[in-house]
Amino acid sequence: MVTTGSARRASLVAGVDVHVRHETAIAVSALVHLPTLELRETATAEEPVRFPYLTGLLAFRELPAALAAVERLRTTPQAVLVDGHGLAHPRRFGLACHLGLSLDLPTAGCAKSRLVGDYPMPDGPRGSQAALTLRGEVVGAVLRTRADVAPVFVSVGHRLSLQAATALVLRCTGRYRQPEPLRQAHLAARALARA
Repeated sequence: MVTTGSARRASLVAGVDVHVRHETAIAVSALVHLPTLELRETATAEEPVRFPYLTGLLAFRELPAALAAVERLRTTPQAVLVDGHGLAHPRRFGLACHLGLSLDLPTAGCAKSRLVGDYPMPDGPRGSQAALTLRGEVVGAVLRTRADVAPVFVSVGHRLSLQAATALVLRCTGRYRQPEPLRQAHLAARALARA
């Protein structure tokens, strides 16, 4: 398990986003330098989808492309953020868990919407958070990355505590709601999917 202090020392964080178009998974990994939030590198991968669309099992469709995109980076990231969920998943093992375990890198899920669980709305200031619980178990955090803007949903993927994961997401967030590594990956993946 990586401590909050280790997450604070990470200076190269990759964001991974996957779009599926015509049974092809298109993934982009974007490597960002902290604390500047400067984009250092991107890598892409396209893989045929070999698994049917089943609710709660999207990782099986998206993992091959996501894994290939991270592995194609010239520089190995010190941590990875995934546009999706980790423990905050019906089976407690979302894409962030699959990818983190495959890479053996500290990984967290950071999603724009809730998949499972209940939560009270966090206070308005940046950094405010509330526990995301499922059947009495804390499975994630509902985190404000910007003041008075809709929160994101952070959950553990691999080798990070929830405290370290939320600290990392905040360190990676600048002017936008979404952490910069994920924002850059999303913009590039969406452009490729539309091409």
